[in-house]
Amino acid sequence: MKLQGVIDSRLIGEIDNNTVLGVDIGSRGAKAVLLHGGELFVAQVPTGVNMQDTADELLDELLEDAGIDRDQIRYIVGTGYGRIALQFIKIPSEIVTEISCHAMGAHYLNADTRTIIDIGGQDSKTIQVDPKTGKVSKFIMNDKCAAGTGRFLEKAASLLEYTIAELGPASLRAESQPQISSQCVVFAESEIISHRARGETREAIAAGLHYASARRVRNLVSKIPLEGDLVFTGGVSNNVGMKKALEDLIGLPIKSFNLDPVYAGALGAAVYAQRFYSEDRKLDDETDAILKADISEILKRTSEAETSFINRSDVKKVGYLCTYTPIELLAASGVAHTRLLKCGEPEVVSRGELITKSVFCDFTKSLLGHFAEKDPLHDGLDQVVTFYTCDSMKATAEAIDNFFVPSLGYVVPRDGGREAGRKFFRQQILNFRTDLSRLTGKLITDDEVSEQIQLYNQTRSLIRDISALRKRDNPPLSGRDFLEITKAFYNLQPEEQLVLLEDVYLRLASIPDTGAAPLRLMMAGGIVADGDRRIIDMIEEEIGARIVVEDHCAGLGAFYHDTDEKIDPWQALANAYLDQAPCARQTPLSKRIDFSAKLASEYRVQGVIYNYLKFCPCYGMAKHSFVRRFQDMDLPVLELASDYSQGDTGQIKTRLEAFVEVLTEKQEI
Repeated sequence: MKLQGVIDSRLIGEIDNNTVLGVDIGSRGAKAVLLHGGELFVAQVPTGVNMQDTADELLDELLEDAGIDRDQIRYIVGTGYGRIALQFIKIPSEIVTEISCHAMGAHYLNADTRTIIDIGGQDSKTIQVDPKTGKVSKFIMNDKCAAGTGRFLEKAASLLEYTIAELGPASLRAESQPQISSQCVVFAESEIISHRARGETREAIAAGLHYASARRVRNLVSKIPLEGDLVFTGGVSNNVGMKKALEDLIGLPIKSFNLDPVYAGALGAAVYAQRFYSEDRKLDDETDAILKADISEILKRTSEAETSFINRSDVKKVGYLCTYTPIELLAASGVAHTRLLKCGEPEVVSRGELITKSVFCDFTKSLLGHFAEKDPLHDGLDQVVTFYTCDSMKATAEAIDNFFVPSLGYVVPRDGGREAGRKFFRQQILNFRTDLSRLTGKLITDDEVSEQIQLYNQTRSLIRDISALRKRDNPPLSGRDFLEITKAFYNLQPEEQLVLLEDVYLRLASIPDTGAAPLRLMMAGGIVADGDRRIIDMIEEEIGARIVVEDHCAGLGAFYHDTDEKIDPWQALANAYLDQAPCARQTPLSKRIDFSAKLASEYRVQGVIYNYLKFCPCYGMAKHSFVRRFQDMDLPVLELASDYSQGDTGQIKTRLEAFVEVLTEKQEI
């Protein structure tokens, strides 16, 4: 079919003449779109056991339809359930998440698309799209079970003695809609049998099933700001019964196109293929360009999130001070939340010192200084929260409560390995729930917390995967880049992060591990606050070494744990946060030092920068124990005690240059 009859006329000029392929391997069905010579070719087959065989079958069919040879294809993008398994010999290729591809495909079908409902064989999603770019703004995903998905409807059709193609039309003929309460494929079977035994028609039961599934999807949609130009994609999108049920329950019409929306993901993949091919031809340095694009998008989204947080007045706003704060509970409560992680200029530090003691570290002084200076991020908070370990941080939170904003403090037991300590911490988290409910007027349910546990587990896992790319001889991202990713974690909703992070990971993972290997350094010790980047910049931009891993509470350590999704969520949170990389204030200190040594070994570091803020009561006092362990591992260590004054920049740079020079000579021997 001609592109002019399919693509939105406002975007047709962005499609060039390069021959590209988008392949969408779903859990039940596989689709592909070929763009060639101003035309669009489509193919669809059931997903087989071998994903690559399925993709090759699609490719062969499209080549025959278009009358072209394999070597005429310039680029392929794979997406969907089976994208990871795809490889195409002698054809440049890449993989992109199905969420991004469905958004881009729907955008090119209708440039005004803002909300997408995507129901596939095993999951359902609601996606918010930026109509200016076609990129994902936010998404919500149900992947806990098959309820409401193609698998659910397929099983129901079998029980009603319909084919899956007959189920939707049958539901439109129904004169009634019996209530189907079960959300589970297994339990729905007995409910269907019961309805049939009561004399309900097959058509009526089919209608009830569609509306039951649609109600579940509507609940997902309610979590996304629902706007017009609603698009329905995925394998279930051509089910007329589901389309009608969604329109009735949501109250908006679903857009129709000349292309079956089941191909939206494959079309989006083809659009990405054209863009990647065009970029490859134009860019002199592919690696730097890819990295710059990915990190700049994260920087942009983080900046927008900070601005949005400052300007919000529709919800309560909470700032928190420590990585022991269970962020899942904040998210479940519905408050806007952010970690207070900004360092301060000397004037801000001095203003904070008027409130606290001079022997406190500059980070705690900065926190108070930002409140005193009425920094917009701090001044608009309704509540400050800290699950404190550091005694200085506890005193700082108390000063915030006395002078600026109501502050709540909760105790983290020093020995997280004791059963009594775990039970105590569980109760502290439950107390936190009560206080949040008092703040918001909303009861926080177990299910809401469990949902956030799952989302944040996925996010932390992706951040660990991105960090693991730094284990390469020539890492595709810098230490500074990684800290920008961790900063985004504290500012963006997990649904938005998952889209950004998976695309970042896939793009970075595709960069070849070639070129000269930089000197590999680890940064360990105390907090590296947002804005306190001068040591990292000196190491990476001026001296030419690379921070490949960091062991401080603004770096990788906070992402090195998962929360058990199968037990009581409150105990699961208590266990997870106590089992994370411990603060140096926790006991025994050896647990923290063991973790630091483990990271140094995993990331094959050649030297360690042990950096802490002057007067830090945790890492300043523990420095000798850390240094001895690294030296026992035959790892040279440079100890740096710094503050935010900038007056010691020259001295620090000289010491870093000498340290790196010695390490370089050692490696050359």
